[in-house]
Amino acid sequence: MRSGVKIVGGLLAGTLLLPWVMAEANIVPGPLTSQSNKPWPAFYADEPEAPPVLAPADALASFTMAPGYHLELVASEPLVKDPILMEFDPDGRLWVIELPGWAHNDKMENTLEPVNRLVVLEDTDADGVYDKRTVFMDKLVLPRAFKILDKGCALVGEPPNLWKACDTDGDLVADTKEVVADTFGRLGILEHGANGLYWGMDNTLVVSEHDWNLAYEAGKFLTVPGIRRGQWGVTQDDGGRIYRNVNTDPLFVDYVPPGYFVRNPNLVRTSGLYESLVDQETTNIWPAHPTFGLNRGYRREVFREDGTASYYGGVSSPMIYRGAQLPKDVQGQAFVADGATNIVHLLRLTDDNGKLTARDFYPKGEFLASTDVRFRPTALAPGWDGSFYIVDMYRGVSQDGPLQTDYLRDWIGKRQLARDTGRGRIYRVVADGMGRDARPQLSKATTSELIGHLSHANGWWRDMAQQLLVQRADKAGIPALKRLAASKGEDARPRLHALWTLNGLGAMEAELATRALTDPSADVRAAGLRLAEPWLKTGKGPVVAAVLGRLDDDNWFVRRQLAATLGELPEAMRMAPLLTLLKRYGDDKITVDAAASSLGGQEAQALAALLDDPAPPADALMMLAAATGKRRDPALAQQLIGHAGDTGRAAPVREAILSGLALGLTGSVGQAGNAVAGGRAGGAIPGVGPQRAGPQRFAMPAEPQGLTTLAGSNGPLAGKAREVLGLITWPGRPAPPALAARSEQEERLYLAGKALYAEQCAGCHQMQGQGAPNVAVALAGSKRVVDAGHIPVRILTNGYEGKIGLMPPLGAAMSDEELAALLTYTRQSWGNTGSPIPPAAVKEWRLAFAHREMPWTAEELAQPIR
Repeated sequence: MRSGVKIVGGLLAGTLLLPWVMAEANIVPGPLTSQSNKPWPAFYADEPEAPPVLAPADALASFTMAPGYHLELVASEPLVKDPILMEFDPDGRLWVIELPGWAHNDKMENTLEPVNRLVVLEDTDADGVYDKRTVFMDKLVLPRAFKILDKGCALVGEPPNLWKACDTDGDLVADTKEVVADTFGRLGILEHGANGLYWGMDNTLVVSEHDWNLAYEAGKFLTVPGIRRGQWGVTQDDGGRIYRNVNTDPLFVDYVPPGYFVRNPNLVRTSGLYESLVDQETTNIWPAHPTFGLNRGYRREVFREDGTASYYGGVSSPMIYRGAQLPKDVQGQAFVADGATNIVHLLRLTDDNGKLTARDFYPKGEFLASTDVRFRPTALAPGWDGSFYIVDMYRGVSQDGPLQTDYLRDWIGKRQLARDTGRGRIYRVVADGMGRDARPQLSKATTSELIGHLSHANGWWRDMAQQLLVQRADKAGIPALKRLAASKGEDARPRLHALWTLNGLGAMEAELATRALTDPSADVRAAGLRLAEPWLKTGKGPVVAAVLGRLDDDNWFVRRQLAATLGELPEAMRMAPLLTLLKRYGDDKITVDAAASSLGGQEAQALAALLDDPAPPADALMMLAAATGKRRDPALAQQLIGHAGDTGRAAPVREAILSGLALGLTGSVGQAGNAVAGGRAGGAIPGVGPQRAGPQRFAMPAEPQGLTTLAGSNGPLAGKAREVLGLITWPGRPAPPALAARSEQEERLYLAGKALYAEQCAGCHQMQGQGAPNVAVALAGSKRVVDAGHIPVRILTNGYEGKIGLMPPLGAAMSDEELAALLTYTRQSWGNTGSPIPPAAVKEWRLAFAHREMPWTAEELAQPIR
């Protein structure tokens, strides 16, 4: 047993004076605060050659906030060091991951030594300042996620393990730990590792940057398949919709949960999952000082004349504010952190004709901006007190070494910004004159009290009460929960929480689900559809009728959920209602893809039925044809070719079918419906591109005469027909050249490259080279991968920059042999047919371009070598 370290009388171990702690026990000064109502928006042109390290009290003077707000400093070094994440436990204690192993030396490398910690901070005298520290779990290797549980336990993500660690004797120190999963990400590129563990309203723990989530059932956490989306952080709104981000785009939403898309492996698009809400061309940021110290700071066209970046440099940690103490105009709105430019940005969410959009809350100012280059907000977290908190890692560096451009590395070195680590601050956001919710003691709350908190005005209390009720599984609370779920108050949020709590307890009933389907709240009706699904499998009963009755629901969110829910009906009953939705809303990509997820195995029949309509929707035809083509069934492919070759059909209909068939045959893997990448400045990793598998042709039993005839014509569809023709083969058609057998040395390189790829590249480009939306392009089938050998060597050595973003020079730190191995593996995997690359060739090409300091562009790579 170990006790926590307490700050008393301004001393830590009798030596360190903390400026924010008074010596006399009867003097309670409260936290230091930033100045309220300073001139706003603000800009300071001074840019010191060596920016100084500011003491916590001095750092407060660097902040400018929107009128009516200020910050309170609630913790700083030495109580907390290198913090990256935080969460409050049921009793209001503050849990923090500390990551001193990140960018820990002058080279800004990440150490694999076990030097990181999960700590618990306490405010023992209730003055608003944390003064006691206990290490719950130490000796961790690069942890990026945790989730507080009931009874002194926590989930802790330490790649590749996800632990459940518990304090069994009440001293806030973990005594036991067990493996929940051993596939929680991998060590490699740190910023693209699994994170999140966000307990959503449906009792799913959402994991960002990973391909599974967690379900909590009967006291156990179970992995459930998901689709890799997001980068750093997860949040939800009061309706339970999940939001995430990528470092160049601040906010994405899931209208439809990922499990629906996972059930149909033939989908080629996942509209409704991870939909971007921000128009990259119109959003702007307004830092308080020049911000050339970015990975792409050399691209001066995205900077204003005063040196401030106009677009995000590394946005992260979205948080929908669901408290009740800050002003009403920010309740339900989205805050994001951009540590690279030292700001916290506020976005206004609105419902615009059937979709959510996020626009800048302040047209020419930031909610929070600092002139201190070391202010690095890494996480935003809701508080039990009705406010929210900002985790500041307080570092001169916001991008670790492996992903830095030469430009940024030089910028950091000249200003000595990699030094002075081991600091950190946590701030509370305060509105002038705001109140404060009472400090919680939920670890001791009764079931009845927890149910009462489901109606609390502050979302933190509602969420925590639901999580504790589900974990404690006290069946005695079920009658009260049913009454709350059936209540008729204007505020639908308590009903939503009650319904999902009942579901988490295994106590959902058909009558409750049916009642929810007629609730005045669209959020409750959409939840009712999901909760009704267990009763749809028989195809009989009042629940089925009630669900089908939602076909005429005029709410866009309910309609899209209905399209996904109908897939839980027996196969024979799905077609008719789904066709009704597709005919009415076939121009809505989200409804189309949700419906396609419900039609697994029936896509070809649905397409044929839509063709009987006088004006079938082109997008629905294309997606159904794509799903049919992805099945790679010769008979079904021939059906599609027959439809496309029917000259009695309109040209747009035929083109949609051919386009869909081409998508399906390339093996596309579920692109987001409105995926964007790179922002105005481009991403830190290449963004979305065509997600194509290698050039493995689809074998048909005979030459498709109709298609070859169409391809040889001069009509408008000839080009698309030729594209499809290039994806198939048949007996007698010449085969593409096969890969030559690798020599013994080439095989050794290939195997070494396979290991390097898994460690360094798979976190972004995925194990099968398929890439990930908004994170990394597909390498399978990539022309640049199999191009002349000097092309991929130049890209990996110097980086590559295009419209979709920046590929950092990851190969610059590799030896010639390592780079040759990596390229040999990627050029000869996943259907790629490039030749192996020997180390001698890598050395020669490196020397030839040793003068190069900037990333390459597509135009430069296209030029012949002189």
